[in-house]
Amino acid sequence: MTEIWLLIKYLFLGLVQGFTEPIPISSSGHLVILQKIFGIEIAGLSFEILVNFGSLLAVLIIYRKDIFRLIQNGLRYMTTKDSDAIGDFQFILYLVIATIPTGILGLLFEDYIEEELSTVTVVGFTLLITGIALWIIRNLRGRKNDSEITVKDAIIVGLAQSVALIPGISRSGATIVASMLVGMKIETALRFSFLLYIPVSLGITVLSVGDIVGNDNLSGLAIPLILAFAASILATYYSLRWFMNIMKRGNLKYFTFYCLIVGILVILFL
Repeated sequence: MTEIWLLIKYLFLGLVQGFTEPIPISSSGHLVILQKIFGIEIAGLSFEILVNFGSLLAVLIIYRKDIFRLIQNGLRYMTTKDSDAIGDFQFILYLVIATIPTGILGLLFEDYIEEELSTVTVVGFTLLITGIALWIIRNLRGRKNDSEITVKDAIIVGLAQSVALIPGISRSGATIVASMLVGMKIETALRFSFLLYIPVSLGITVLSVGDIVGNDNLSGLAIPLILAFAASILATYYSLRWFMNIMKRGNLKYFTFYCLIVGILVILFL
């Protein structure tokens, strides 16, 4: 019975993390809330690393055509200086620039965030912040396409992603809000936000390989972790597809209401 409960626990949390990762309601915040409600404790970092990697694979699958085009044109511009490829080369540079603030602040404040800010009370208030930010941009329709992004835009979006290191602040929400505020079109904001997720998630995965290998309980948790990993891939894939359609229809207000309601309930009752 204990083994069955373990499988259910990891499957459930893998689905939750995967489903909430692409949508602007904070996957990390929901894991904190659910672990508190159900008294679930996931020991070690192996779970978070693997489900994060599962979400990364789903994003890679959905944006594979954009990724291949960016790599191809980026290399073409570096080798031939082809003017037709400069737009994609600059887009890659802006993704790199936007990644830097998160990498620096993550290294500096990782322990503080994990020890002091990963509480349900903090998550309650940060969900309220996420909800308010989504409400502000709910009707925005930018004009900037991929080729019109600037260094300033990249820095602003990168700083917004850094704020999302705090549980309850949605990474996708923060980057999309920032992208829309600097004037990006919806499709450009989505593309920049989720392509920006790739280097951050990949960096976390690579830096954390040692934590997985050094986990003494890894052999005993192999099946639950694989189950959570597979669940996160499927949940992220379908959740991101769904969210992309919602963004095109301009229905962000529903995520606003959700974040505000959940945030208030968490503050009052947890």
